[in-house]
Amino acid sequence: MRYILVLLWSFLLGQVVGYIGGALNGGTYDFMLTTIISLITGVIIILIGQFAVPKKENTRVQ
Repeated sequence: MRYILVLLWSFLLGQVVGYIGGALNGGTYDFMLTTIISLITGVIIILIGQFAVPKKENTRVQ
């Protein structure tokens, strides 16, 4: 579920950034290009979260 939320938020925020960035540069807004870039960014964020955070080891002695 958290992966779907990461992709959803990266899609939504990517669309906002793409629209505003295009407007500030005087360019056109391209929905498909912005979608592809934002979803690729979301996948990269998921991969960083998977590999950058060390797993907790069970050091409890019984």
